[in-house]
Amino acid sequence: MLNKHINKVAVLGSGLMGTGIAAHLAGCGLEVLMLDILPNDLGESDAKKPEARNRIAGNALKAAMKAKPAPFHDPKFASRITIGNFEDDFPKIKDCDWIIEVVIERLDIKKQIFEKVEQYRSEGALVTSNTSGIPIHLMTEGRSEDFKKHFLGTHFFNPARYMRLLEIIPTPDTDPDVTAFFLHYGDIILGKQTVLCKDTPAFIANRVGVYAMAKIFQLTEELGLSIATVDALTGPAIGRPKTGTFRLGDLVGMDTAVHVINGMRENCPDDEQIGTFTTPPYLKFLIDNKFLGNKTGKGFYQKTGEKDEKGRPVILALDLKTLEYSPSKKDKLPVLDTLKQIDELPRRMKAIFKGTDSGAELLQRSFLGLFAYASNRVPEISDTLYAIDDALRAGFAWEKGPFEYWDMIGVAEGLAAAETRGEKIAPWVQEMLDAGKTSFYRSEGGKRLCYNPTSRKYEPLPGGNSIIILDAFRDQKPVYQNAEVTLHDIGDGVLCLEFHSKMNAIGEGILRGLNESVRIAEEEGWKGLVIGNNAQNFTVGANLMMIAMMAYQQEWDELNMAVNLFQQTSMRLRYSSVPVVMATQGYVFGGGCEFAMHCDAVMAAAESYIGLVEVGVGLIPGGGGTKEFAVRGSDEYSREGDVQIPTLIEKFKTIAMAQVATSAHEAFNYGYLQHQKDAVVPNVARNIAEAKNKVLELAETFVRPIPRKDIQVLGRTGLGALFIAAHSLKLGKYASEHDIKIAQKIAWVLCGGDLTSPQAVSEQYLLDLEREAFLSLCGEQKTLQRVQHMLETGKPLRN
Repeated sequence: MLNKHINKVAVLGSGLMGTGIAAHLAGCGLEVLMLDILPNDLGESDAKKPEARNRIAGNALKAAMKAKPAPFHDPKFASRITIGNFEDDFPKIKDCDWIIEVVIERLDIKKQIFEKVEQYRSEGALVTSNTSGIPIHLMTEGRSEDFKKHFLGTHFFNPARYMRLLEIIPTPDTDPDVTAFFLHYGDIILGKQTVLCKDTPAFIANRVGVYAMAKIFQLTEELGLSIATVDALTGPAIGRPKTGTFRLGDLVGMDTAVHVINGMRENCPDDEQIGTFTTPPYLKFLIDNKFLGNKTGKGFYQKTGEKDEKGRPVILALDLKTLEYSPSKKDKLPVLDTLKQIDELPRRMKAIFKGTDSGAELLQRSFLGLFAYASNRVPEISDTLYAIDDALRAGFAWEKGPFEYWDMIGVAEGLAAAETRGEKIAPWVQEMLDAGKTSFYRSEGGKRLCYNPTSRKYEPLPGGNSIIILDAFRDQKPVYQNAEVTLHDIGDGVLCLEFHSKMNAIGEGILRGLNESVRIAEEEGWKGLVIGNNAQNFTVGANLMMIAMMAYQQEWDELNMAVNLFQQTSMRLRYSSVPVVMATQGYVFGGGCEFAMHCDAVMAAAESYIGLVEVGVGLIPGGGGTKEFAVRGSDEYSREGDVQIPTLIEKFKTIAMAQVATSAHEAFNYGYLQHQKDAVVPNVARNIAEAKNKVLELAETFVRPIPRKDIQVLGRTGLGALFIAAHSLKLGKYASEHDIKIAQKIAWVLCGGDLTSPQAVSEQYLLDLEREAFLSLCGEQKTLQRVQHMLETGKPLRN
């Protein structure tokens, strides 16, 4: 592989995609030079002012700083970006190790840019294009051999920070070492699911994903279903984003969707399915009227700005037959009711193929068409099945790729159903079945294997030991299991505890599982324990229903025992005699955050959203989180001298305002993660393996910590300052009366209660205060209203 270090990158183009890529690269620790054209309206007085000449890139960077969702992992990373313009600053690219072009999708303009790049780049500098569809090999006509050797396509998906896919598209002239370098670099440093693509129209994700969208457009019209119904059918019910299909069209933009479909039809004459798609009348209506989706405020859906009697936004939906807008309504279909009652996606897939209503028919025919289409794209767009699955999961946020979906219903069953519907499956699938191979994927000894149609063998997925997929361990007997957890042996003397309750909410099963896993690791000679899972979200926090039931029934002794169990579980993680490391991703809320703070280390995927959110339901962190902020505050007092009150107020506000870090990087700012023990893992697929490595590293010299009795708390001195801080929140209308009551409980714990002077206390002393405060709030009517509202709506109540 190419032995190259990338320190500085030039991003040529500062549009939405260019700025997003620049922000993501800055978040990965790189120095970025972002250039764009000169403004075409420069007056004489502005002609020599750098800020005026750099206005296009400058305004783009300012917009990115305010954008939601944030393109930066941490706002301070924006300082890593320097702006400029093509006229004055192009010579600066000579200092860049990688130059990425992100200008308008016109081949002539891209070629002009590359001609200029050739003029200034240093020999050996890597050059890539972010095109989403222009053939990569056409861009290097007239370029030098060194340029061609170091050039390929790097197709990021929008928004660049959040979409995990990075398609790598070499040309025949690209040095194979450069291709291998980007596949590795994109994975390890940029945190992406890198996928090797052939230089075919729309590459992989858009080729298959846009086909799937067009197929559903076609079936919706044919079966006479409403767009709201189809969006309900094709969203989370089948493991896809909540946008479904038509809302996704509005998000992408109708003009973009039609452009891609038309481009594929023109450029793929041998494509057996794309050629059959015609632009339906309703799409023509939207394009002709410039109803292009979210960017024009109107597309398949139209927001009215009005509210219904329940306070919900009134959204109109396009009737595909009449081409008129009317209130969005879902048809009542048995298949939708069935899918709502099934948690596991494989069982939902089987239920779809047993359904007989029009919704089930749409899903069956769309999946069977997808199976046929994906099978016939091998080897045209990819030599491997996993590349197609990886691309759709990472680029379109599908829970599973086409071949993984197919495995769920059975390859032979899918083949038979497709042929019954008149779909033509690629011959290699029947050949695979004839050879006695009945699935595309299988697990063997903790490794996941995928069938290769070329070698006709199962081969391990790339990544080896650096990516741990817990599904690969399902064929071996668990070390321990209950209804909410499974404890796996992940090799080298390390255990991994996986949560699998609904939304990974922490209930009695997870608490018992954590305690039992630590006991097993200690008593049976294991090197240590990883707590991690491959779910979208690590955990949403404590099981609120369990707390609510006990509080409503005033079962105070049982509730006291439950909260004590939660606290002692956190302490068990802290004072285990073997290292305990957590691997996080997605939501790490409430109890999940508390457990993380008590582990020996956290390997947090960059997209970990970490926070103590209990105030939102009228409570305080009661699983050791409030205590732990007192501990961390005390440690900062001793390190930093006379900063006690400012540090205390900062800790207080973090809990009282239920602040959630919107990335693992930001979690360090809030004090949820600590630089001396925790780390950010750019690629979520690697967090469990990194946690395992950390366990092995710690196990070499691990000594169990000693329970703390030296925590400095400020007593009345701190309480006075915090009560003033709480009052300021109320004056600023950040807090209600009940918020202030909760805030005062937080202050009480952080300050060690009504102590007449600062003094040292034990962790158990603080835990007792924390538990008492938590239980007292459970008896408050307004807290119970907040808990009930969260359980019913999934949203916090402000009362």
